[in-house]
Amino acid sequence: MTLTQIQAADRLIALTHVTATAPAVNPAVQALALATAANLPVLLWGEPGIGKSATLTQLARGLDLRLETVIGSVHEPSDFAGLPVIGKNPATEGVAMAPPDWAVRLHRAGHGLLFLDELSSAPPAVQAALLRVVLERRVGSLPLPDGVRIVAAANPAGSAADGWQLAPPLANRFVHLAWVHDPEVVVRGLGGTWPCIPLPHLDPGQLERSVVRARACVCAFLTARPDYTHRMPSSAQARAGAWPSPRTWEMALRLLAFGYAADADREAVALAVRGAVGDGAGLELLAFLERRDLPDPEAVLADPDGFDLPERGDLVHALLSAAVDAISRDTTQRRWQAGWEVLARLADAVPVDLLAAPAVQLAALRDPTWPLPAQLDRLGPLEKLLAWTE
Repeated sequence: MTLTQIQAADRLIALTHVTATAPAVNPAVQALALATAANLPVLLWGEPGIGKSATLTQLARGLDLRLETVIGSVHEPSDFAGLPVIGKNPATEGVAMAPPDWAVRLHRAGHGLLFLDELSSAPPAVQAALLRVVLERRVGSLPLPDGVRIVAAANPAGSAADGWQLAPPLANRFVHLAWVHDPEVVVRGLGGTWPCIPLPHLDPGQLERSVVRARACVCAFLTARPDYTHRMPSSAQARAGAWPSPRTWEMALRLLAFGYAADADREAVALAVRGAVGDGAGLELLAFLERRDLPDPEAVLADPDGFDLPERGDLVHALLSAAVDAISRDTTQRRWQAGWEVLARLADAVPVDLLAAPAVQLAALRDPTWPLPAQLDRLGPLEKLLAWTE
């Protein structure tokens, strides 16, 4: 081949890479975007060659983020923990752990997408070193900026090159999403149009309300099903995936809040939540949310006499917790008095022991200049519990 022919060949190769993008409607893609927006580490599980790496490239382009790809299986623990660099006076200054170049580039940029590929091919020692990167967001002595998102990809142990089961402490720090190929997407992409992955559009006016609603949902479910608070699977394969723990429930809470604030697709939110706490706990939570019908805590405070009383104890607890949390975020005398009216109405319908903890929390929000609530005489035994507020 002459030089001209080589240039023509390079030009032809470049033309095969020219593609357009269109918004994606795939719930799995939307779940990935939701978890990325929430700045939660995501782990894509799928067979080799189905487009996990290509998806991350499109995600980085759509978000205008610098993409740094790190293949876990070809690195050593020191590549993530850092190499010791002795300064002039280590006795007083300590020994710094020098980070690799990709971490320095992300730190300088202030934002980016860190893609940890072939995670299941990384040996246990490397996985242990990655714990600090994922949990503490530090590489050596260098902190990763808040604007850096972390996404990983892994093949099932049976199809990974020298595959290992993911260690439970590392697995429990990810939102796990199953990644499969869609023939229609592949055909459309090979035709020149691949799906783009835009972040969900958050409604600024719904942020605080979305957090209150998400807290109420998760707390109500765990009150009804405390056995799901922490349930590590017995099999090694299941422990390498998503399972419920206090850490992953916090992740699920954040995903729900983002889903509510963005009015996201219900199926996408369901996939993301199940990817955090596992299929068993996730499906039961979603079924629980379908059955329950708690009023908006802000609507309850605006009209304490106008809401329907919950019939179950866990729903009472959830409603009160949400109302007290809303008052704590915007504490005024009117809202505080409305909280006591809600308590008094519930005291007429449920055992007072369900009201004790929220009542104490509400009493602690009182400004010393405010008079005591007129509803105290309707709270029965709780009035003695709250005598210290006088």
